[in-house]
Amino acid sequence: MEVMRDVLRGSLSKSLRGICDEDRLAAAWTVACGCAMADRGRVVGYDAGVVRIEVADAVWLRQMISLRSVLEREMARIAGLPVSGIRFELQKG
Repeated sequence: MEVMRDVLRGSLSKSLRGICDEDRLAAAWTVACGCAMADRGRVVGYDAGVVRIEVADAVWLRQMISLRSVLEREMARIAGLPVSGIRFELQKG
């Protein structure tokens, strides 16, 4: 299963080259963290290498923060963009 995931990540990286940076990162987000986590957060911005992720609730926020370095590395690799950090923001309202 891990080998298949690596193949998909590599293929996705190549296919994302023609779209805007934020859309590339949004696609990479789902692959980098899996469906369950991706459903609880969404890419809302990208500036100077920092990705902003809006998170549904505090429980998922803690989980995402604990995986920050892995998610940064995977999103950069999949999206083919520099990711120097991820800023998680709790969803308002």
